[in-house]
Amino acid sequence: MLRRVLLGMSRSPQIKKAVSSLPVSSGIVARFVAGESASEAVLATEKLVSNGLYVTLDHLGEDVTDLAAATATADAYLELLRQLAGAGLTKNAEVSVKLSAVGQALPGDGEKIALENARTICHAARNAGTTVTLDMEDHTTTDSTLGILRELRQDFPETGAVLQAYLRRTEADCRDLAHAGSRVRLCKGAYKEPESVAFQEKRAVDKAYVRAMKVLMNGAGYPMIASHDPRLIAIAGSLADRANRRPGSFEYQMLFGIRPEEQLRLASQGHTMRVYIPYGEDWYGYLVRRLAERPANLQFFARSLISKK
Repeated sequence: MLRRVLLGMSRSPQIKKAVSSLPVSSGIVARFVAGESASEAVLATEKLVSNGLYVTLDHLGEDVTDLAAATATADAYLELLRQLAGAGLTKNAEVSVKLSAVGQALPGDGEKIALENARTICHAARNAGTTVTLDMEDHTTTDSTLGILRELRQDFPETGAVLQAYLRRTEADCRDLAHAGSRVRLCKGAYKEPESVAFQEKRAVDKAYVRAMKVLMNGAGYPMIASHDPRLIAIAGSLADRANRRPGSFEYQMLFGIRPEEQLRLASQGHTMRVYIPYGEDWYGYLVRRLAERPANLQFFARSLISKK
């Protein structure tokens, strides 16, 4: 019931206007989303980079259903990369791209369109002196996304992958991707998935996350540990030590606005700490859909507003 209510809210421009105009709600948006424009995202990036942090930027939008919108999303990334380069930030900032936002779900040639749009973004990123990471979405797109990743890596081997620990297949995918030069972001996963393909209980997901971390840390690639969980962060550090990894041979990642003091602490210890910054006009739908995917996230966001640690 709550999920249906939240999804209904995500489609209501009236509720969006009301929520964004309320002082408390506006504060929530500003804390978790950098703004609607590329220039606002660049300003947020400048502030984080000045504090010794790294950044990956996501232009919000997904499940695009027409070619014009997919092209517009790709163009938005090109403009973002242009502004990042102009501000001298591409040494510390990359971009994250959801393939469904650049055409993957379009009927017929969706995968081909997404590949070409992603290739264009990767080319622009390389010219700007930075990289692209392909975000992972629900399990029905995993094979398609990994297939497009393989195609892109033929010309852009620096392209990053994302794997979701709660999927039962992920440990095997980690083994496939833990090779030299392979950047892999490991996250828990935020989509509502069936038990047949994903672990459901928190303890099982945490155990799966640790198993996947072990594979990545002991591999030849570059692990990107995306978690806010203090216990998992501590385990990641221990695994890195056991694998004789030094700071700079792996990185931590956290969402914009979540545990900012912990982000600074990790950076102060010499670790690469990358902040995932979402921005764009689709911020409202993004925020509400994230809550709808797992309503327990409501408590997580509420706690984040109370404590910055």
